[in-house]
Amino acid sequence: MHAALPQGEQEAGSVDSSASPPRDLRRIDIHPDHWYPLAWSHEVKRGRAHGVRFAGEPIVLVRPESGKVFALEDRCAHRQVPLHAGVVDGESIRCCYHGWTYDCTGRCTDIPYLGRERLPNGVRAYPCREEAGLIFVFTGDPSLAADAKFPDLVSATDKAYKTRRFGREVKCHYSFMHENLMDMNHQFLHRRQMGSMRARSLGRRRGEDWIEVDYTFAREAGKQPIGEALVFGQKRGTQPDTAHKDVMTVRTEYPYQTLKIRTKDDTMVMDLWIAYVPLDAEQRTNRTFGLLSIRRPKIPVLLDTAWPLLVWFTERIFKEDRWIVEREQEAHDRQGADHNHEVFPVIIDLRALLMERGVPSRAQAERGHDGHDGRRVLFIQPIQELPAS
Repeated sequence: MHAALPQGEQEAGSVDSSASPPRDLRRIDIHPDHWYPLAWSHEVKRGRAHGVRFAGEPIVLVRPESGKVFALEDRCAHRQVPLHAGVVDGESIRCCYHGWTYDCTGRCTDIPYLGRERLPNGVRAYPCREEAGLIFVFTGDPSLAADAKFPDLVSATDKAYKTRRFGREVKCHYSFMHENLMDMNHQFLHRRQMGSMRARSLGRRRGEDWIEVDYTFAREAGKQPIGEALVFGQKRGTQPDTAHKDVMTVRTEYPYQTLKIRTKDDTMVMDLWIAYVPLDAEQRTNRTFGLLSIRRPKIPVLLDTAWPLLVWFTERIFKEDRWIVEREQEAHDRQGADHNHEVFPVIIDLRALLMERGVPSRAQAERGHDGHDGRRVLFIQPIQELPAS
């Protein structure tokens, strides 16, 4: 286990990654043994089924009349057709083809043209829970679900904050998303929205399954954008960093990511939680689920009135981030490997974490890449190398 480090210090006894050949992070799958959001609550209507994907695997989310969502493999055991095309019948789902019926455990409970004593095995069921307007599914070993850490979504349900829920598909490996948010040196990309801003890293810390970094910012030129003013509630000029103590902390706590901004009196004015869910087997497309919570000012109606402007501002930032990470993925695909020349220690450490916590690509292994024979291999050699605004 890695102990937390003092700000700005490297881990004692760490290995220089330049001494050993690195593995390609873009061919590391996200680890399935975690709770992943697969849909927004509003997407799964009462009495309806909704088909989603996780890393190429089809999953059906069913909201029966009781309202409690359950998740099953989205394939009927009979002819393998998608269950999400079926009919929700009471607390079960009935396949659209021959009417085979499954309960929330995946057990086949009825075949209209057979006696109940002749029922076959059912389909896989997934642990499922609903929190903060999201439907989470534990996609790995179900025996681990009860003890697995669940993300902290307190701000999204706290009336002291106003929360924006956003998401989109992004055509890149999930690791590009983690790097984009973690590396605030990329603010130059957002110069049209943010003006001339300079980020200063205050130090990084590392644990067993997490890494975080603190930043402060100084405006070098240009006026404060409306989005920034809504978050901080104050004007920023070109004074030195010491003049404003607001600290941004970006954290990857595998497999999630957070960005929190605190003022000099330690008030959290912004809390962003975000997850990147691979959709395809090769994990070259992910669906982003984000909760952006802004602390309400003393006069709450001010934030409500300005909310459309904040949405507009953040959408422009997200659009630029999506564009750039998709270009990174395209470059990787053209070259066939990762040729990045990374120099920022935070990102070097982040990459090491993502390598250590992930698993070798199943899609690559099934095709015999990397010398694998098609079996899923769970051991990888860690490296010591290292965000979506």
